Amino acid sequence: MPSIDDLKAQRAASMVITANGAPKRTSNQFFGVGPITDMTSDEVDGRRLRFQFDAWLENNYAKVDDRGNRIGSFTTSEIGRSMHRGYPADKVLLDMAREIHRYFEFPKKNKMAIGLGGGHSGFTVSILHLMNANDESQRLYVDTPRPESEEAKAGGFFRQSWGSQILELQQFAAKGDVNRISFSEGEGSIPTADELVALGTKIFVGVGHETTGATTYRESEIKNLLEWIDRNPAEHHAIIDSTSMLGAMPWAEEVVLAVLDKCCMFMPFQKAIGGISGYFIASYTPQAMALIDANQKDPSWAIPRQLKIAVPKDARHPLSSEKTFALGPVYDPAEHKMLGGIINTYSTLAFAETTFGLLRAEKAIGSVREMNKRSAENRKKINEWIDSNPTLELGVAAPDNRGAAVTLLKVTEGNTADPELHARIIARSKQILGYEGLTHPNGEHEKGLDVARYVNAFPGTPGDYRAWIGGIRPAADVVALLENLEYAYHRAKIVVLEEILAEQGVIFEASATANANVKVRQDDPSKAYKVLVADLVGLKFDVQGKPDHSEVRRYIEAKGGVFHDGPIADDAKLEAGKIHFSYQPDLSREEELLPQTDKGQYDATIVAATFLPKASVFKHGGVRIGAGTGNMGSDSWGGGNGVGGEAPLMNTPSFNSRATAQMAMKALLKVMPDLPVDEMHKLVIAGDFDTGKDLCKFPTEKLEGKRLAVIGYGNIGRELAHLGKAFGMEVAIHARPHHKAWIESEGFIYAETAEEAAREADVLSPHTGLGPLNAETGKFANDSLVGEAVLSLLNNGAVIVNYDRGEVINVAALDAALTSGKVRYAAIDADLFKNAETGALSGPMVPYLDLVERHGDKLELLPHAAADTEHMSRVQGAKQAVDQIFDVIQFKSVMNLKGDLPAGYSDAGATTVNGVGKVTSNALVAVAAADETAAELRKLTEDMAAIWGALSVTKDADRRQDLVERYGAQLTLGSNRYITLIEKLGLKGPYG
Repeated sequence: MPSIDDLKAQRAASMVITANGAPKRTSNQFFGVGPITDMTSDEVDGRRLRFQFDAWLENNYAKVDDRGNRIGSFTTSEIGRSMHRGYPADKVLLDMAREIHRYFEFPKKNKMAIGLGGGHSGFTVSILHLMNANDESQRLYVDTPRPESEEAKAGGFFRQSWGSQILELQQFAAKGDVNRISFSEGEGSIPTADELVALGTKIFVGVGHETTGATTYRESEIKNLLEWIDRNPAEHHAIIDSTSMLGAMPWAEEVVLAVLDKCCMFMPFQKAIGGISGYFIASYTPQAMALIDANQKDPSWAIPRQLKIAVPKDARHPLSSEKTFALGPVYDPAEHKMLGGIINTYSTLAFAETTFGLLRAEKAIGSVREMNKRSAENRKKINEWIDSNPTLELGVAAPDNRGAAVTLLKVTEGNTADPELHARIIARSKQILGYEGLTHPNGEHEKGLDVARYVNAFPGTPGDYRAWIGGIRPAADVVALLENLEYAYHRAKIVVLEEILAEQGVIFEASATANANVKVRQDDPSKAYKVLVADLVGLKFDVQGKPDHSEVRRYIEAKGGVFHDGPIADDAKLEAGKIHFSYQPDLSREEELLPQTDKGQYDATIVAATFLPKASVFKHGGVRIGAGTGNMGSDSWGGGNGVGGEAPLMNTPSFNSRATAQMAMKALLKVMPDLPVDEMHKLVIAGDFDTGKDLCKFPTEKLEGKRLAVIGYGNIGRELAHLGKAFGMEVAIHARPHHKAWIESEGFIYAETAEEAAREADVLSPHTGLGPLNAETGKFANDSLVGEAVLSLLNNGAVIVNYDRGEVINVAALDAALTSGKVRYAAIDADLFKNAETGALSGPMVPYLDLVERHGDKLELLPHAAADTEHMSRVQGAKQAVDQIFDVIQFKSVMNLKGDLPAGYSDAGATTVNGVGKVTSNALVAVAAADETAAELRKLTEDMAAIWGALSVTKDADRRQDLVERYGAQLTLGSNRYITLIEKLGLKGPYG
């Protein structure tokens, strides 16, 4: 037993190797065989593949009436319930046989037998038909060690079973002789042509390569085999297990083609491509088929019915009739037909899945020649990685013998002298490679990486891990596999060494990141942090007639913060380890702000409308209550766009979005629909109105059918668009091109330009914000975005609602449009500031004041009050801002980042009010974590998919009507419930 110090040193070395954390994930964690090698990247991809298969099947297998008219499609459920004879089962089988034969480029002269079972079944069928114990001249060479020899014992039963079956057939046959069989000294070796001739070999059996031991034949060996066949093609037959050779033959193309042409091959095909039921195919040369027929005339053993290739010519005399492959389960590629029927019931769906999988692989990768090249490249990648890495080595020493579909790896690093200890580490490593994970003696748990499942080596093979790495896999996956094997080995070694040390009383403390879900504090407990709140955090009045900030104050104090109503008088008296909020909502002008902020007196800030000067300093960041950040001018984060600087810039988007959109809608509803309610009210009060006679004097138009042009697809623009849609308006939205799909998904019209949106619009409302400042011109990007070119395209008598930024509209162009009647009404909400000393006005509202004298009755001017007067929005936004300040100071975690993420901070993503703005990853994660909700959404979508799938594939009108009557109510109810849930959960809208 190594000493405690030695064990500690080994553990420390593995800790260093894994210090950077887990490597890049593999795109597909399954490294075994069969359907798990379909290279779907995750569970979503895998489930989509099932739907793709269903659609492909329905598209390819039509229901046709007796006049030849297509009346529908066969479905997976129908084929799964049906018998496996007739149409479409026969066509499914023929299609699969054709595609296998075509893709792998078997020559048309070679026929294929198809039967139930896996690789051993294909082997058994081939040996039973090709070998004949009655023929004393027929000798066999098997490329594996003789069963029960010392070389063979290490391989266990599986490896020895091939040779054992051949020996037993000869041993128990009446005229058999086990001495007719020669075995190799090692796995997968091919003698020279001269040596095979000298042995009198008539049948070469190749089963000792590739799959189990991760070996393949050298090109020189294959050429030896081909030379031996060419010396006597009529009598020299090679039957080879090609389970993993197809698509992974690392030889010259002409050699590959010669192997396919001259050798017989058997394979369990669902391993290579997929399938829900095991079957094999076996390709035979014309000479081999002739031998099969000849052997049936002088059989040396009975062949079970389900394994028969040669069947009786006369079905009435199965015992005495001549037997021939011409009526067996054999595909003739030259004629594209089955020579006979399939023995026993097979799975039609398995055959269909094979065709689908093969075509899918071809579409993704290309021809089999390309697949061969990719397999060889993957083998090369592994060789290169192993050559430069001390932890692993390949189980196959000779590079030319290393398989191109399967690799075998063993660990050589560290103390592996103790086989039991080594096996223990390897077993634990597979827990972290899979989903189980590892638990340390101190209770710390490492989650399973789930990057490599089914990587067990066969017992007795010289390796610890075995993986399929053929051409279907991207090269990056091969490298990721190796890196994860190394990482998992060392993590497992750490745990096993800790267990041994724990037995001797040595326990290690859990790491700081033992629980990834627990945030680690990064603030200084000896420091008192200060936050300036320079805007109101409550807008309704309290009993004293002042704006009420009490709710936000209580919130800060409940989180452990300290609220100071006014400036902080003495920093020295502040409690350390606390975040202190100085509430000074009356600060607004630069000369008021800079004396308190120009030297970094406050660590962070929260503001709403107040403009922060460029020279103000906040080393830990700032939050703007609201969406836009144009007023956040501090250089600490690089100004209003948050580009550059040392501190993070954040906002609280969406809290006032609905309030702003509703106020904009209110402005519109004052003039549209255009019922003159004030005038009619006066007439009614005066008793001067007759409904029957006077209503005709007041024709009006409704909002429904009118065109609303929204410029911008931010939170407010999107909310206004939904309100317009609720009133039946046609909504056109102009935004950047990447918004197009989302805009159209919500039922709006996408306009590539502002002009296109405005064309024949009855209402126009911009919601773009100012955009970035152009340092050269001193203007913002969206200054005068709505000018003459846009306004001229509106319908005559249109309405303008600008509750965004005053500068977005060109005032001179609006003046002209109001004068001409192109615009009949404009509602503007923009900032207006008044100098207390001089009375001078400033702000973007000032140019609009010049229009009042000429167009007073056509204007409604507000001082940017649409959203900033709504109490609940401000309180909720302020609470979120407080949360963001706590996170950024205590954990260096930034929520709702604007601009660049400064060094040392982590991005916590975005969050918005439920249903407003973009759907965030945080929102989706929260819904997925709610088991009952996620289960209901799954059930609803699965039910809808099933019903719509059935309706889309059912072409018979009467049958479709039956389905509608049976499921129509369920479909409609499910759709309503799904839409309601999605909206309630805030999952409707663009994703960001």
